[in-house]
Amino acid sequence: MKQTLALLLAGSAAFAASAFRPADTSKSQLSLVGNSTMADMPDLPPVLQTSFKKDTFNLAKYGAVADGQTLNTEAFRKAIDACAVGGGTVLVPRGLWLTGPIVLKSNVNLHLATGALVQFTADRSQFPLIKTSWEGEDAIRSQAPISGVNLTNIGITGNGTFDGAGDAWRPVKKSKLNETQWQKLVGSGGVLNDKKDYWYPSAASLKGNLLAAAGTPRKSLNPADFDDIRDFLRPNMLSLTRCKQVLLEGFTIQNSPAWTIHPLLCENLTVRNVTARNPWYGQNTDAIDVESCRNGLIEGCTFDVGDDGLCIKSGRDAEGRKRGVPTENFTIRNCRVYHAHGGFVIGSEMSGGVRNLYVSNCTFIGTDVGLRFKTARGRGGVVENIFVDGVDMTDIAGEAVLFDMYYAAKDPVPMAGESTAPPVIAPMPLNEGTPQFQHFQIRNITCKGATTGILVRGLPEMSIKDISIENAVLESKKGLVCQEAENIRLKNVTLLSTDTAPVMEVQNSHNITLDGIRFTNGADLLLRVTGDRSKDIRLTNTNTKLAKKDVQLGDKVAKKTVTVAQR
Repeated sequence: MKQTLALLLAGSAAFAASAFRPADTSKSQLSLVGNSTMADMPDLPPVLQTSFKKDTFNLAKYGAVADGQTLNTEAFRKAIDACAVGGGTVLVPRGLWLTGPIVLKSNVNLHLATGALVQFTADRSQFPLIKTSWEGEDAIRSQAPISGVNLTNIGITGNGTFDGAGDAWRPVKKSKLNETQWQKLVGSGGVLNDKKDYWYPSAASLKGNLLAAAGTPRKSLNPADFDDIRDFLRPNMLSLTRCKQVLLEGFTIQNSPAWTIHPLLCENLTVRNVTARNPWYGQNTDAIDVESCRNGLIEGCTFDVGDDGLCIKSGRDAEGRKRGVPTENFTIRNCRVYHAHGGFVIGSEMSGGVRNLYVSNCTFIGTDVGLRFKTARGRGGVVENIFVDGVDMTDIAGEAVLFDMYYAAKDPVPMAGESTAPPVIAPMPLNEGTPQFQHFQIRNITCKGATTGILVRGLPEMSIKDISIENAVLESKKGLVCQEAENIRLKNVTLLSTDTAPVMEVQNSHNITLDGIRFTNGADLLLRVTGDRSKDIRLTNTNTKLAKKDVQLGDKVAKKTVTVAQR
């Protein structure tokens, strides 16, 4: 058995390695990544770059003191204001700089020298309530530690570190910590809920969370209406809204209160060699959420966070559809994601649409899901023209590849005692809130260890369409689960699943091609097809004799539904 698995892995890996890998491109030109081997891959426009004057404004000359005790908010403001007059660089020297919110301005590069640590204060009162955006909708939140609105030609660079003091903001589930950690947290202050299984940094935080959990969030956009729950309104750490020509390069950003890097309605965004780190249990601490942005490059980044890693969004539900601005024309390459809910993610707030993304040469280690594409009824929007080439994964807790139109807004890996049964999905009428996933090409991927290799779950009223997965080696408990899908093609895919009854399951799907499938020798059942709407399923170029049984049909499935063409 082990010898068979090793041979399968070696053969498939060699095939994948010999196939197309994209060539590198210049840092400022994105006309086309690699060559045109991947069908229908669009030409991407160039990403316009920043340019700053050589004038340098040293933070220390504006009254800042690097003692970790002096609050330097005013010094940052003065230095940035002075620099903005003619443009240039604000230099943050080595040292520990305590501060409140930093507000960026056009033509300013905020540069952190090696050894510089910008520590945002844990005093939540320093971050006033403002009108902003939260999870794709207009909202009142606390001001972001770093922000910029309607700016052009801005940068944050250097090898220093930003720390957001997120522990002062975030609630924590008892189940996320061991007993010693939990007792230490409780002893630090804050309050507990009635069940004593949830810690909150303050009574105001607890009150706001209880209102949200009860489904009674406040809809006002007047900051004064939220004073009693202000501690609940955690800010995103780096918030850039309607900015053009943005460079984020080299720095480390950590311990965020909520989302870590959030560009919204930005154009020409370059994110290079940035490290984002948050506790694995930190709620909502996505590494980067690119929302309704055009034309960008994300490369060489390292993320280890408590929620999604590389995440693409475009607004939520009716507000997102009204905004109607997709995230489009992005290249994401040479990135590593460690602990996170998802390595590369689209959604679930994608109501304005997502299109023309190219992901290559990325590594996901220990994420809950590898490639995670999620949406839900009510979102609307179209996600299309997504190209993935060269992703390697290991120790994935959930799915290596996940398409899910029935996202339930829960952790992707169930906690102990939570139900793992698939949801019962009844059909609903089509409307403007019906989402769509279509035109994905995924090539040259490997995964060593996952619960499920590939899960495709559409809706009865809107199937997931036009998905191609080629040259893959996936070692997992389950192989393929495909529900409510149309025009799905697997070619040269190895499914090394331990649960081989069946290796592949298809339900209520049609026009499914399974071409050149490799699997564990001696599998109990290769393919099970169920659902009275399943049809046109083809199993070709596959040695079905290696399985004890090749195909099993459900009660309502006609024999002609599946065509098997032996090698």
